[in-house]
Amino acid sequence: MDVKRAWRSLYWLFCQFELITCSYLMEPWEKVLFYSFNLAVLGLLFYTAYACLAAQLGSVFQLLGSFLGNPRHNALAVVK
Repeated sequence: MDVKRAWRSLYWLFCQFELITCSYLMEPWEKVLFYSFNLAVLGLLFYTAYACLAAQLGSVFQLLGSFLGNPRHNALAVVK
């Protein structure tokens, strides 16, 4: 019963997506191109978030750590 409701909910969301993008008016080959382009853009967005966000968060945490009184010592400070 719960799976059936979830399936209906996903179908309803897909119908809303088709109404918003007017893709229900497209021919099947146009839909394939449109959905392929959308999935490619979404995949690139997730990849960029995965690849770049980790480095950016590391920099932010390092900066916050130095503000909170836990500075990281670099190699030059240890040598001097």
